[in-house]
Amino acid sequence: MLGRKAAGRPPSCKTQSCSRPHSVRPTLLKCVEHNDVVKFVQNSCAVGQSPSKGLHQGPARSVVTRVVASNAPIETHSVDGCPRGPTWQVHKFGGTCMATADRIREIAKLVINESATDGRVVVVSAMGSHPTSPTKVTDLLLNMIKRASQQDNAFLLDLAKLQEKHLDTATLLLGQDSKELTEFVSLLLDDISNLKAMLQAMSIAGMSSDAFSDYVVGHGELWSAKLLTLCCKQLGANAVFMDTREVLVVTPTTDGTSVDLNEETSNQKLDDWFKKQRPGKLILATGFIAKNPSGQATTLRRNGSDFSATIMGALFRCGHITIWTDVDGVYSADPRKVPEAVCLPNMTYHEAWEMSYFGANVLHPRTTLPAMKYNIPISIRNFFNLPSSGTRIADMASYKAHMKGEEVPVKGFATIDNVVLINVEGTGMVGVPGIASAIFSTVRDANINVIMISQASSEQSICFAVKKDDGDLAVKVLEQRFEQAIRAGRVSAVQKIEGCCVLAAVGQGMVERKGSAATMMSALANANINIKAIAQGSSEYNITVLIDQKDSERGLRAVHSRFYLSDTAIGVGIVGPGLIGATLIQQLKDQCEQLHREFKIDIRVLGIASSKKMLFKETGIDLDNWKEEFDAKSEPCDLKKFGDQLRSTFVPNTCIIDCTASDVPASNYLSWMQKGIHVITPNKKLGSGPLEQYQAVRKIQREGYVHFFYEGTVGAGLPVMNTVKQLQETGDKVTRIEGILSGTLSYIFNTFGDGRSFSAIVNEAKQKGYTEPDPRDDLNGTDVARKVCILARETGLMVEMDDIPVMSLVPEPLRALKGGDEYMARLPEFDKEMETKLKEAEATGEVLRYVGVVDLEAGKGSVELRRYPKAHPFAQLNGTDNIISFTTKRYFKQALVVRGPGAGADVTAGGVFGDLLRLAAYLGAPS
Repeated sequence: MLGRKAAGRPPSCKTQSCSRPHSVRPTLLKCVEHNDVVKFVQNSCAVGQSPSKGLHQGPARSVVTRVVASNAPIETHSVDGCPRGPTWQVHKFGGTCMATADRIREIAKLVINESATDGRVVVVSAMGSHPTSPTKVTDLLLNMIKRASQQDNAFLLDLAKLQEKHLDTATLLLGQDSKELTEFVSLLLDDISNLKAMLQAMSIAGMSSDAFSDYVVGHGELWSAKLLTLCCKQLGANAVFMDTREVLVVTPTTDGTSVDLNEETSNQKLDDWFKKQRPGKLILATGFIAKNPSGQATTLRRNGSDFSATIMGALFRCGHITIWTDVDGVYSADPRKVPEAVCLPNMTYHEAWEMSYFGANVLHPRTTLPAMKYNIPISIRNFFNLPSSGTRIADMASYKAHMKGEEVPVKGFATIDNVVLINVEGTGMVGVPGIASAIFSTVRDANINVIMISQASSEQSICFAVKKDDGDLAVKVLEQRFEQAIRAGRVSAVQKIEGCCVLAAVGQGMVERKGSAATMMSALANANINIKAIAQGSSEYNITVLIDQKDSERGLRAVHSRFYLSDTAIGVGIVGPGLIGATLIQQLKDQCEQLHREFKIDIRVLGIASSKKMLFKETGIDLDNWKEEFDAKSEPCDLKKFGDQLRSTFVPNTCIIDCTASDVPASNYLSWMQKGIHVITPNKKLGSGPLEQYQAVRKIQREGYVHFFYEGTVGAGLPVMNTVKQLQETGDKVTRIEGILSGTLSYIFNTFGDGRSFSAIVNEAKQKGYTEPDPRDDLNGTDVARKVCILARETGLMVEMDDIPVMSLVPEPLRALKGGDEYMARLPEFDKEMETKLKEAEATGEVLRYVGVVDLEAGKGSVELRRYPKAHPFAQLNGTDNIISFTTKRYFKQALVVRGPGAGADVTAGGVFGDLLRLAAYLGAPS
C-alpha cells in the first residue's frame, strides 16, 4: 500500500542516461488545496527526468523513446514511415472498460493475447465511473474548467479527487513497489501541478478559452493510455505509448460541432512518429485528443474517442476496427423498452447512421466516415461478454457476404419521444412556389432542428416534427413570417399538436422486400395505435411515423414483435381460473409450442385473476406450475390494475379472457377495450346485460381495432355465433332461430319419459354435476333467456332481458325457498303436473323440449316448453347436446342445424381457445 517505506534497495536504474543504483525514498504528496498529506508514494529518479515534466512534454517522450528504441520493430517496419495495411487491427476501449485497475489489466491481457501476426493499435478513453470509484474523469475535468472560469475555488477539490483516483488505480494496477508505478506517479504529479496552474489562471481571468479547455480535458485519455501501456509492459509486451496529438491534425467544422481530419498532414505525422519511435506490434494511443493546424491541443468533440479509433483505422488502412463497450452490440430496439430486443449480428453503414439518429447506441454517422472511406468493417462488442460476437458494421457488399441471404428487411426500430407536430395548412398554399422553402428557412433561422417532414401531394398542408421545447418558438416565427397570408386567408392555420412521438423502422433490406411499410402500418393498427403523419425517403432505408406519445412503448413493441418475435404475439390475462379457466390454461400449455412453431403465433399467459387475488408476470407465467405460483405470489385482486398491467406489457397485442359467470369482470370490458385490450369470454352477462352497456362495447369494437369475441356464450364450443355472423355478412336474412340451448335441460327432457318421475331425473342430473348447486338456476329458464337475448341482439333485435317472456319450470310455491336442498325435497310434490304434460305430448306422438326462440319476423324472443314430433331434429338428441336451427331467406325449406355438446369445461374452453385463434388471425396470423 502506498505510504509505506520500500523494503531493501531497488535494482540499478536501467535508463540509458543513468547507470547508478538509486535508493527509493518516500515522498509526501500534498493536497492541492490545503497542503495536507493525502498519501505516500514511491518516487525514483529511475525515469531519468525531474518531476517537473509531464506525460505530454518533450523530456518525458524522449525517455520513453530511449526505452523502446532497443525493442525489436515489427517485420513490416520501413524507415520511410508507417507500414499500412489490413494486418493492423484497431481496438477502442470506452470509459466503462477503463474504469478500474482490474478492468485495465484485463484489457492488457486481451490485446496482448491477440494474434501475434497482427499489429494492434489500442485507443482508450478516460476512466469512467464504477461503484467503487464513482468519479467519471472527463466529467470531473469539465466541471473543474467550469468552476475555475466561475472563480469557484472548489475546482481544487475536484483536482484532488482526480489525483486520488489515478493514484489508487495505478497502485492497484502496477504494484506498490514497481518502477512502472514510480514512473506514472512522477508524470501524474507534474501534470496535476500544471493543471492547477492553468486552472488558477482561468480563475483569475474569470473565463476559459477553447484552447485552454481542450488542453485540460484531454488529460483523462493521456493518463488512461499511459496506465495501460505500463501494464502491458509489466506483462512482457513490447508496448509503445502514442500521444495522438503528435499525429492527428484536425480542423473545426463551420458549425463548430465537430472536426474534419487533415488526412494528408496526419499521414505525414504518423510516418514521422514511426521513424522516431520505431514501435513494435502494440501501440497504446489516446482517444479524443488531437491538434489543430496551429499546433494547439484540441478535441474531436462528441463521440471523440470512437472517432479517433476510426481515424486511426483509416490512417493505418487497417483490416478491422473493434469498439469495445458495455453492451453486446446494436440492438433491434431499446432493450429497456422492448425486453426481447435482439442483438444484430450485421448491419450496413447506412443502417447504423439511421439508428444513431434516433438515439440508438450506435456509432455517430461522422464517426463511421473514415472507416467507410476505406471499407473497413467496424465491430461493436461487449468487453464484459467476450463470447458475444457483437455487431459488425460494414459496406453493403461485405454485409451481404456475411448475411448469406438471411437478411432481415427491417433491422431495428427506435423512437424519439416528446416531440411536437407543427402543421401549416391553407388552400392558398396550393401551387405556390417556395412555400416549403419559406417555412423551413424560417424555422432554420430560429435555430430549430426539424426531425421529420410530411407533405400532402395536394400541397394544402405541410407538417413537420420538432422537439417539444422548440414547439412554441416554431409557431411564433411561422405566424410572424406568414402574418399577411394568415390575414388574407391563404394560410388558414399554424397548428401545434403536442404529445407526439416519432417511431422509425430502419433497414436497407426494405428496398428489395415488398410490403415492409404495410406490415409496419398493420402492426400499429392491430395494436390500436393511430398514425398522425408518415415520412419515407425514396431510398426506403427508413420509414418514419408520428404517433401519440402515450403509445410510444406499445407502438415500438408492436412493430418489433411483428418483425422479430413472430407474426402474431398475444399477451393473455385470464380472469376466473376455475373449472373452465383451468381447462383453458391446460389447453394453452399443450398447444402453444405447436402454434408458435407452425403458425408463428406467440401466446403468453401474463396474468391470472380470481375474485380475490391476482398474479401478473410480464415475462409470462409458467403454465406447468401456475397454481403454485398463483397461491404463493399473488396480490389482492384489482381488475382495473390488472388491465393496466396488461396494457403496459411489452407484448403489443393483449387480450383478457373472462371465464367467469360474474357481473364484475363484464362491467370492466368497456374500460379494457378503451385501453386497446381485446376481450374474449363465455360469460353471458355483458351480451344479455343492460343494452346501453352492450351497445357501448359493440360501438368501440366496430370503430377501432379492438375485438370482442363471445362464441362461448351460446352453445359452448359450438359455432353458433359465428354461423349467425357469416349468414348475415354473406347477405342472408335470418328470420327465426330456435334451439335447445341448455345442456342441463336437454339432458332432463331427453331422459324424461323413461318411466321415472321428473324430480328423480332432476336429482340424477344434479348428482352428475349437470345442474347448478341449486337446480332452480337452470329450471327457471334465466340461462336460456340470456342466450336468447344474445342471439336476438346479434340479429339486430335490441331487446332487454325483461322483454323476453320466460316459462319457468320451477313451481310457483317453490320459488321462494331458501336453498336447493329444500327445493329438491319438495319437488316430488309437483311431479304429477309434469307427468300430465308428458302424457299429453306422447298421446299425439310428440316429445317435450325446453327451447329458446328468436322470431325476427315478429320482432320478439321467448323461452318456453314446447312439443315436437318424434321425427323432428329436436327429438333426436342424446345426453346434454344442444341443437340450434336457423331459418333464413336461403334456408327456408329446411333449416340450417348446428348440433353437438353444449356444456362441459372441455368444449367451453375449446370454444374460448377457438376465439383466441380467431383473434390471432385478425391480427395477422396465417390461417
